[in-house]
Order: sequence, then structure tokens, then C-alpha cells
Amino acid sequence: MLISTSRKPSQKTRKFCKNFSHATDSTSVNRGKMNMRELLLKALAEEEVNLAIVNEIKGNPSKITFYSNRGDELLSILITVSISNERLNVSPSKLKIVSEVEQLNCLSDIMGYELVDDAEENYIYISREDSDLIARINFINKFGDKTDFQINVKKILDKND
Repeated sequence: MLISTSRKPSQKTRKFCKNFSHATDSTSVNRGKMNMRELLLKALAEEEVNLAIVNEIKGNPSKITFYSNRGDELLSILITVSISNERLNVSPSKLKIVSEVEQLNCLSDIMGYELVDDAEENYIYISREDSDLIARINFINKFGDKTDFQINVKKILDKND
């Protein structure tokens, strides 16, 4: 997956994209003046199947929209994030997804990781939340510990939103 930002991203958004790309073994590029077509061509050139664009509000990552490499929107989520300053120690080649939120099971196909019922290490854990969040996405490292890098899903948007 190719991960990019909206235009003129803040340092926090760039850092989020970098953490996200390290955790998922994806390619991260600074968007600069690239339009959507150029981003899709870049994804194809990098042999990435999908594209994720991270938008921000007031300098904070606020939305991730996932696209196929043909430009079709696959999923769009409103988010808040916790960013880690330390090494994540995630082995992306062994990464799996454990999900309690059926609406987000499609992340398995989008990211290209196997969806499993249970895992002990190296997995993305999508948990259901009782608060005002729909889900919390945590990254569990190769030692079985939850990392500080976290994505809080506030809303899953329809393609028309």
C-alpha cells in the first residue's frame, strides 16, 4: 500500500504516515504537488496494490481514505491518533489482523494481511469500543506487547460523505 498525505501536511501527519508505513511495510511518500492521478501512477510504479491518503484538521491526522490502484474508493474513516516516538518492533512480513469490528474486516484485503480469530504477536488488533469511538486499532509487536502507535476510528464514512 502506498501511503501519502494531503497537501502541505504538518509534521505530526508526516510522522503518522511514517509510523503507519513502517508498521505495515508500506511505502510512504510526501505528496507535494502530486494530484490523484500522479499518486496512483506512483503506487503502480512502486508495485503497491492500494493507496491510502491521510488528511488532517488543525495539523492532526483526521481521516484516512483507502483507494484501489485504479482510483476506486474502498474505505474512508475519521480518526484520531496516538503516535509513537519509539521503535515499533513489528515484523510486517508476519503481520495478521484480528478484528472485533466486522465493518473494518475489509482492512485485511486493503492491506493484504490475513484476517485471523486470534494471534499472540505481530498483529493489528481492531477492538470494539464502548465510548464514542467505533473502534481502536492497535499494533501488537513481535514480543506480544501493545505499541504506543494507535488509530482511533471515530466514524466510517459512506462513499457519498
